[in-house]
Amino acid sequence: MAIRIAIAEDNSFLLKAILEKLSFYPDLDVKFYASDGEEFLEKLDKNSNIHLVLMDIEMPKKNGIETVEILSKKFPQIKTIMLTVFDNDENIFKAIQAGANGYFLKEVNPPELYQGIIDTLDGGAAMTPSIALKTLKLLRNPPQFDDKNIEAKLTARETEILEQTAKGLNYNQIGENLFISPKTVRKHLENIYSKLQVHNKMEAVQKALKNRIIEG
Repeated sequence: MAIRIAIAEDNSFLLKAILEKLSFYPDLDVKFYASDGEEFLEKLDKNSNIHLVLMDIEMPKKNGIETVEILSKKFPQIKTIMLTVFDNDENIFKAIQAGANGYFLKEVNPPELYQGIIDTLDGGAAMTPSIALKTLKLLRNPPQFDDKNIEAKLTARETEILEQTAKGLNYNQIGENLFISPKTVRKHLENIYSKLQVHNKMEAVQKALKNRIIEG
């Protein structure tokens, strides 16, 4: 029986490369492809008799993660493999949370991609080895990604203390600079850790820099 596949990919060159990889296997039947998430979902509504979707992440109108989230709720029987050039932690984590069944980088060779499709349809989770390793790490230590309201959570005093901490100052030095006791500094830092969902000074500073709460 032919395996019915749909593809979401906005780059025509990469789409051609994917189609070429799939063309080696006569039991793979590409039913349709689309260049953005919205178009893909419209086509899927008209033709949902699909076994598996190969999904890009960076697409206009609706990205791959948003599209997978809708797809997995509406058509839970359809399996999805993310096929992307991006292997950053946030994309991997969010794609899996959205309902993706596998995650390959676009450089994957035809036999690996084919085996991944078969494994995913058999209930497995097909992944590029480097992605699998990252996924294990993410499961062991779930990340807290950029929170758009993160800055609003911190008081002006907490931000000041973070800035001083980023300079490598200790409780006593920060206390002297801000005219508060070291004990108060410690209490503020405990609140900062709780709000930023981190465990130590280094993590707090890294997260604050990443979210531009403080300047590096």
